[in-house]
Amino acid sequence: MMKLQKNKKPLLYMQTAEKVKEEIRRRKLRSHDPVPSEGELAELYSVSRMTAKLALEILAKEGIVYRLPRRGTFMAETQGDAAVQATVAERSSKKRIAMIFPNLDDYTSSIIAAAEREARNSDCYLIVRISTDREDESECLQELYDDRVDGIILYPRGRTKCSEKVLSLNLLNYPLVIIDRIFREVSIDCVYHDHYQGMYNMTEYLIDKGHKEIGYISMAFDGVTSREDRYKGYVQAMLDHGLPINSHNILLQCTEDYMKNLSAPNPQLAKFIGDNPSLTAVVCTDDYLATSCQYTAAYMNRSVPDQLSIVGFSDIQLASLLPVPLTTARQTTEQLGQSSVKLLLKRIENSREGAITIKLNTSIIERSSVRMMQAE
Repeated sequence: MMKLQKNKKPLLYMQTAEKVKEEIRRRKLRSHDPVPSEGELAELYSVSRMTAKLALEILAKEGIVYRLPRRGTFMAETQGDAAVQATVAERSSKKRIAMIFPNLDDYTSSIIAAAEREARNSDCYLIVRISTDREDESECLQELYDDRVDGIILYPRGRTKCSEKVLSLNLLNYPLVIIDRIFREVSIDCVYHDHYQGMYNMTEYLIDKGHKEIGYISMAFDGVTSREDRYKGYVQAMLDHGLPINSHNILLQCTEDYMKNLSAPNPQLAKFIGDNPSLTAVVCTDDYLATSCQYTAAYMNRSVPDQLSIVGFSDIQLASLLPVPLTTARQTTEQLGQSSVKLLLKRIENSREGAITIKLNTSIIERSSVRMMQAE
């Protein structure tokens, strides 16, 4: 027969809560003074952030402190000021969602701006975190989850596999939306551009301009589904129009050294262009690669677009500022930001649907880097 244990030791977070009360008295904190953060308390008492968080939540329930999203924890009004309590209650009722990005550039900044507008329209807070690598990304996910953020939008640029942290959160049915990437190994909500159809349309655009010898340049796939889908779109468009797929016209292992200096000639691209003098057009898997290709062609005295037409994909801000403005496929950041927030909020509202995939269309932006071929 199981015996009940008497005089059980209080749980660690309850012990920590008592220590925080002592610290408050020691510091003589007054109404609305800031209380040490979860991180400070964790370090001060050698406990986890989660233990510190639970300790502060106990004090909040007891009316000793109040907590404001993204601002911190503060001493409560000793007189029980109704206006303060009403403000705290109102702010606490708002949903908090977060976005995690690997970097900030004009493309990701546009996504964030659109998401922020949609979040405000939906009366919720948006938190933005920047992760430097996969390990940092996992830490961001864990911290946001521990802080009880209602849901997260993740942009795993360049990720070839789903991280263990994403998998674990998905198993917990935690609201999580992946944007601009598909992970085949897991069924998870995602919003991404239709890379296959976008590149199909771009290749068909060149064919309609009279081009038949069309090359293709890409970085190594390495499991990145967007690169794979774009290549498949190029191949299918060529086949559907009865044009041969010549392996000599295709470069799928381009290193990313060109990113160090986009305006410098790239030896790998120079060799590809030099070995394929019959090419009249080249499809590049993204605008950065197309930029390097354009400068390399200029270095080789191959005039763009008179001797070589070049197209890209994404329509980054740089595309319109090149010596020969780039024709490219535009990925709509406005729709990507809005749709990801809407899907996340739908999931937060306990939607029981299976994993939802939203595909967004791209559009061709015509500039000066493509010429019309003379009819034979």
